[in-house]
Amino acid sequence: MISDSFIVIRELKIQNANALSSAFTIGFPAMTAWLGAVHAIQRKFNEIECFEQLEFNQITVACHDFKLHTYKGRGDYDWSIVGTGNPLTKEGARPSFIEEGRCNLCVSLIIGCNNLSRFDFDDFETRLESILHSRTKVAGGDILEFANIEYKKPDSENEKQKLLYSLMPGYVLIERRDLVKASMENGDDALDAILDHVALHNVCEKTESGEVSWSIKRKTSGWVIPIAVGFQGISELVEPGKTFNQRDPSVPHRFAEAIVTLGEFKMPHRLRFDDAFWHYEYRKEENLYLCKNFEGEKE
Repeated sequence: MISDSFIVIRELKIQNANALSSAFTIGFPAMTAWLGAVHAIQRKFNEIECFEQLEFNQITVACHDFKLHTYKGRGDYDWSIVGTGNPLTKEGARPSFIEEGRCNLCVSLIIGCNNLSRFDFDDFETRLESILHSRTKVAGGDILEFANIEYKKPDSENEKQKLLYSLMPGYVLIERRDLVKASMENGDDALDAILDHVALHNVCEKTESGEVSWSIKRKTSGWVIPIAVGFQGISELVEPGKTFNQRDPSVPHRFAEAIVTLGEFKMPHRLRFDDAFWHYEYRKEENLYLCKNFEGEKE
């Protein structure tokens, strides 16, 4: 994936983002949410005459701060999701609700783009600030503020690395599909492979003097987490407007399930510039709608 320039949005603070990235994972928002938000911004720009050819084709997400809305009281064994206080019904009863995991976070984004020149950047920056402040949600969350927007066109690998290093302190999310694949080759199914790498094991060790020490270990070193990276179509593609209660009746529709794999947060100085980026990939024959990471493609 080739980009001729990059847009950097620094310290983007988001409130009440969706932390339920799939049916059985909670934490950092799904990569579909980040790529979807950037694609939505591109579509808004494409409606403007002078930015009709603008294209955002890849992104890097660096997390600086993260707060999951959970609570654990004194003596509680499990954490609980902090829910919303919905207004009472007209009968004065508490309305039914669905638990929704939410989070507050601060991230920086590097967006790879094409067809944007430095001469157009002042106008672009003004319009992007307006879009971010007024009309854009990220993973269902509201944008509170951001530090600044920068235009970068690095001419060498050294300049690209400096741009990536400028995201510190922070952690860049990459894909670790290779860990899942290795476990499945040893006989595990996909779910067992993911659980095996995120499980914490209490290990007891006894020294020669008879002293006992306990430690917590994981199968793989590093900050490895389960992440949602796309969707698998589970029904046939139906013509627009033919599905009851379809959200957007102007586009084809199909039912899909979330695809979950492993990811890892790494400090930027441990990555090559290109390995930090994510992009879309559609596999028509397999009904797969994927968010792919360059580092994760190294199998």
